[in-house]
Amino acid sequence: MGLASVSERIESLREKMHERGMDMYIVPTSDFHESEYVGDYFKARSYLTGFTGSAGTAVVTRETAGLWTDGRYFIQAQAELSGSPVTLYRMGEEHVPTVKEYVKENLKEGGCLGFDGRVVNARDGEAYAEIVKEKKGSLAAREDLVGEMWEGRPSFPKNPAFILEEKYTGESTESKLHRLREKMKDKQADIHILTSLYDIAWLFNVRGGDIAHVPVVMSFAVITLEACIWFVHPEVLSEDICRYCEGNGISIRDYGEVYAYAESITDEKRVLLDKGIVNYRICSSLKAELVQGANPTAWMKAVKNETELANIRRAHVKDGVAFTKFMYWLKSRIGKEMITEVSAAAFLRERRQEQELFLDDSFGTISAYGANAAMMHYAPTPETDAVLRPQGFLLVDSGGHYLDGSTDITRTLALGALSHEQKLYFTTVCRSNLNLAAAKFLYGCRGTNLDILARGPLWDLGLDYKCGTGHGIGYVLNVHEGPNAFRWKRPLEPGGDCVLEEGMVTTDEPGVYLEGRYGIRTENEILCKKAEKNEYGQFMEFETITYAPIDLDAILPEEMTAKERGLLNGYHALVYDKISPYLNGEEREWLRKYTREI
Repeated sequence: MGLASVSERIESLREKMHERGMDMYIVPTSDFHESEYVGDYFKARSYLTGFTGSAGTAVVTRETAGLWTDGRYFIQAQAELSGSPVTLYRMGEEHVPTVKEYVKENLKEGGCLGFDGRVVNARDGEAYAEIVKEKKGSLAAREDLVGEMWEGRPSFPKNPAFILEEKYTGESTESKLHRLREKMKDKQADIHILTSLYDIAWLFNVRGGDIAHVPVVMSFAVITLEACIWFVHPEVLSEDICRYCEGNGISIRDYGEVYAYAESITDEKRVLLDKGIVNYRICSSLKAELVQGANPTAWMKAVKNETELANIRRAHVKDGVAFTKFMYWLKSRIGKEMITEVSAAAFLRERRQEQELFLDDSFGTISAYGANAAMMHYAPTPETDAVLRPQGFLLVDSGGHYLDGSTDITRTLALGALSHEQKLYFTTVCRSNLNLAAAKFLYGCRGTNLDILARGPLWDLGLDYKCGTGHGIGYVLNVHEGPNAFRWKRPLEPGGDCVLEEGMVTTDEPGVYLEGRYGIRTENEILCKKAEKNEYGQFMEFETITYAPIDLDAILPEEMTAKERGLLNGYHALVYDKISPYLNGEEREWLRKYTREI
């Protein structure tokens, strides 16, 4: 049996800290690859603190314990940490220190700071090392203390890999490696250490199942100008993949050998890597000259090629059919039979499973009724599963992985009577979504330049949402893909804000979240395209590629401008054109009503 309570786990960790002479220990939310979502084996922070959100960092001292998380999780974290010895630190809020500020303030002079250097990226690890140096203390960066005390820890993920064929990817691995090596030459790099699971999957045209809803393979890659090494558990590779690797000049070594390889790189080599992703243990063992910079593959995979875009559009039609059938079912059945958050999500998944080339949900479905929707990343459980009633809102944020693309869509559905305020806020979120999608801008703009188009209508009402407006989408990969994004604050991390390029797909998802009451979000994916070019430069625009009704039962047409009504009517005409051929007669008539002009 494991330790029963958070208090017991914190105390057990402190005992191990005392044994090793540590005064402070950091537990981030990460695997060895700085993945956004991690497998159960890596959920040490969740195990230790009881907070189950996907983002957060725990810091434990001999006397205190704190948990830092962002605005998506404030409500959830407050509830999950209630009654525990862990203090919530709301990141980005006034007077709240950052993790590094807290460490600097609270690590005693001459103290010892500990963490597992495999789950801390090099940039953060170096910052902690600098703090320790200033404090004339010591650093213990090879200590997985939570792992030592974690009885019944889930096994390390080792699921079968598979090849994603070129008819889906649109480019061979040989071509991608050639392009990558050209980028390495531009940076005068001899070696590139690549640890991002998403970038490796993209580069090698392989996918796997080592993170729930993220089809990646736990692995590292090293690319030189002449060779390529894939550090991976051999048992996840079929004979076909081994032959495929051999044909593409990729040699295979065991997953754990990457650390010894890093130590063996001689000091005359120049190594390209991203310190925001490569873990501290790898980076701190390198003797070579480092060329710090974002992985070239991050930009390469963000710009979808013509094959990918054609596939993605087809995937979105299928996904729109699935969601429209779900919306019709829900609106037709609510109040007539028992439906819960969980059963609604299950019905939606079944509709996706009916679609050709379906692989998996692209993330865990957020099916949130009433006040639950005020928690941006709420996930229903048997304990919280709310019964849906013919009143208020149901927010459903969901998506699918298909061999021909990944999707991410949010709709907030009126289940019955709504207040004027609910309709006003729903309409305002709709206006925000439409205004951003309709943007026309000169090439060179970034997401930070355009975010105001989405927030403006909400700011006019004194409202805001504590997250970005949109993120990039991977191709049968992670549903949150950079570097393209919409946000009003320029990110601190290098490369976190890029010029919007033709071929980038980004979500457009403004919202309103009122704690204890309800939440509203409308999310479409939009594709960046070239518009006209003239004496002022190259103009750019967006194509909306998500096809599903925006619930007219919650719209106040009088709160929209004529242009905005035209945008909504035009969008709904597109939805009807794309989706209606795949519906039965009753569904088609229902869709005609819910895509009518207003």
